Amino acid sequence: MATTTKTKKAPAKTKVVKEPKVKTAGSLELPVFNMAGSKVSSMTLPENLFGLSWNADLVHDVVTGMQANARTPVAHTKDRSEVRGGGRKPWQQKGTGRARHGSSRSPIWKGGGVTHGPRKDKSYAVKINRQARQKALLVTLSRKLRDGEVILMDSLTIGAPKAKDAKNILTALVKAGLSAKKANAALIAIPSAHSATQKSFANFKNVEVVDVRNLNPVAILSKKYLVIADPAAAIETLSKKKVVTK
Repeated sequence: MATTTKTKKAPAKTKVVKEPKVKTAGSLELPVFNMAGSKVSSMTLPENLFGLSWNADLVHDVVTGMQANARTPVAHTKDRSEVRGGGRKPWQQKGTGRARHGSSRSPIWKGGGVTHGPRKDKSYAVKINRQARQKALLVTLSRKLRDGEVILMDSLTIGAPKAKDAKNILTALVKAGLSAKKANAALIAIPSAHSATQKSFANFKNVEVVDVRNLNPVAILSKKYLVIADPAAAIETLSKKKVVTK
């Protein structure tokens, strides 16, 4: 009589669950470059300004609110009271066999008014709390630093409006980490408004120059790189924003 042997089943493979990668915060110490693209010193940025954790909900609320406040309604349709003509009754009320109408500018007529169309007097403005707006700015700055997209410069001043000088500065900043691709835009923050410097960069559509006090999450997130000129003065200005970080 033949004997049968039972084969042992191979143990089931256990699934290894990989832990999600947590991105660690970058160093708060950055090199400082001059307008020639050479490193001249280094600077440690304050943690209360550039070391905040990312808060996507806060940034989303503030950014969408600022975009809504900047929205200017342009589309405008006329209702039946604004369309020209239609003062005379098209035909008599009874006896014609047709439906009764009081005006040829009714919305159901060709050339008549528009029902429920867009109106330019509509307001899209929303209220943004000052604390939320200021904290969203610092959270965005911290995210830019964590992603390695912040470049510090000791100074950035152009005496007379000249696009060639601005182009030389952008070329030198490639050594500091600025990408040479045109699609990689940059936001340059200067200590105070300077007409000649801002006009020099006006021809570069992917570069925007603002003073530090006008920094906001929308402007920072719309550009890939953030270039801060005279970081000591910039930190002094940003430190005036009293934000509760809890």
